[in-house]
Amino acid sequence: MTVPTSLLPPIFARLGQSRTVLLAGAGGGFDLFCGLPLYFALKAMGKRVILANLSFTSLDLTNARSLRDALYEVRADTRATLRYFPELHLARWLEAQGDAQPIYAFSRTGVRPLRQAYEHLIDTFGIDTVLLVDGGTDSLMRGDEAGLGTPEEDAVTLAAVQALRGVEQKLLLCLGFGVDAFHGVAHAQYLEAVADLTQQGQYLGTWSLTPDMPEVQRYREALTFVHEHMPDFPSIVSSSVLDAIDGQFGDYHSTMGTRGSSLFINPLMGLYWAFKAEGVAARNLYLDQLLETSAIGEVTRVIEAFRTTCPSIRPWTSLPH
Repeated sequence: MTVPTSLLPPIFARLGQSRTVLLAGAGGGFDLFCGLPLYFALKAMGKRVILANLSFTSLDLTNARSLRDALYEVRADTRATLRYFPELHLARWLEAQGDAQPIYAFSRTGVRPLRQAYEHLIDTFGIDTVLLVDGGTDSLMRGDEAGLGTPEEDAVTLAAVQALRGVEQKLLLCLGFGVDAFHGVAHAQYLEAVADLTQQGQYLGTWSLTPDMPEVQRYREALTFVHEHMPDFPSIVSSSVLDAIDGQFGDYHSTMGTRGSSLFINPLMGLYWAFKAEGVAARNLYLDQLLETSAIGEVTRVIEAFRTTCPSIRPWTSLPH
């Protein structure tokens, strides 16, 4: 039986219209890895996919080619002695799979340089769809919630992409519901945000990753490869997501990086949640104040000032028992 296309989440119709997709990790670190299942699927559909990530690596200490301020081209043959460089190891894994291509790494910076870096990639490759990936769900926090998680990088990325012109589609995916409990996010307030975005027509559906999917298996292989080359820096988010996909539950720890903390591994962690990125950005209460920032320190100060002066920080809301 053929599944009616009307039952598929709306994001698939949008991606079906795409020709060249910029798939970018929004929040830094390993966020790009959370988009790998979709990367493999889009490639199988015949789409051209450019990979990028907001990087936590000191890119100026490598020989990665600098394309402009805040933008570097990381290839499998890039040389670096740094212990933390997930983009490099991903590029090397992809090349070993016969899929050699660069990872474009954004420096951890303010909105103006990041917007210019995105514009460079869009002009260079004729990008029609920007697909942001958040490892976790704190990108939906608008600013007045009990806890914001780690908002700086997500906010910078949303502000930069919101300001882009000439892009047909700007989309956001979240993967890892529950992982931001590690950073103080009230997940009832995330679900409230999803409901609000649904009312505004900005929600594009949710779907599950399962262990039998070839795309998930390749995601696991890529993460395992990178962990082997960076054993001191495992990805908490991707490890938790894959644990959840495997059926683990509760305070389960598969990496040493989370020992001593309390985790909430749960079946909803393996869900992709899809949104129109501009709708998420428009809902944010402080994003416009970030548009002229040039450095990440400025971003931190703007968010701290907003939180200090915001008259209505909402109390913690728990999910019903």
